[in-house]
Amino acid sequence: MDLIRSQVDRLVQRLKHNPEYRIDPAIPTRSLLAILFSRGMSLLRGLTWYPRLGSVEGPFFVGHRVRIRHPYLVRVGRSVTLDDDIYIDALSREGVTLGDNVSIGRFTIIETTGILTNLGTGFEIGANSNLGDFNFVGASGGVTIGENVLIGQKVSFHSENHNFSRTDVPIKAQGTTRAGIVVEDDCWLGAGAIILSGVRVGRGSVVAAGSVVTKDLPPYSVAAGVPARVIKRRDRK
Repeated sequence: MDLIRSQVDRLVQRLKHNPEYRIDPAIPTRSLLAILFSRGMSLLRGLTWYPRLGSVEGPFFVGHRVRIRHPYLVRVGRSVTLDDDIYIDALSREGVTLGDNVSIGRFTIIETTGILTNLGTGFEIGANSNLGDFNFVGASGGVTIGENVLIGQKVSFHSENHNFSRTDVPIKAQGTTRAGIVVEDDCWLGAGAIILSGVRVGRGSVVAAGSVVTKDLPPYSVAAGVPARVIKRRDRK
């Protein structure tokens, strides 16, 4: 069994390009074999998407009931994982780009265009980043997430705002404003956080669970609240 574990470690190290990766030895062998079988089936499902996607650079793991609309606008890196019940609509000017080792959690929605009269911008997430379960990414105005970003459950991104200055015209007919969202490298967004249009979350920042980010956060900030405010800095003692 030790031989099996060592071979699994080597395989995953190659897939992730991470020579330090090790499977926890406390995982029972029976469970490890079940995980390997599940990942193998996900890999087979991923193979069925290869002809339809814009590009795939390596192994692609796909869960059950995954829906991808306009897949020719999706670019996938190495060892990307889509968990069960994910919905991606890539119809947009820039499409959807998923970097190496990206993982997307269950029941996540990525929507890049809200209405067909105004084509959206698109979505990009960098290497080694993740979207947690039940995330919503509204990328009509453009959402860019950097590398090594941790995103908790039920986090939502809203990169487009409705105009509402006039009272003689329904809000629905007043159009939208798109300022986009950028989350720089090495950030952590806690569960339930909401990121609004026009926001840039600086490198190395932490956003507390349940916070609503309405303004830019400088690098290495720790922010919390509704609306979120900087409560301390990681780069200062």
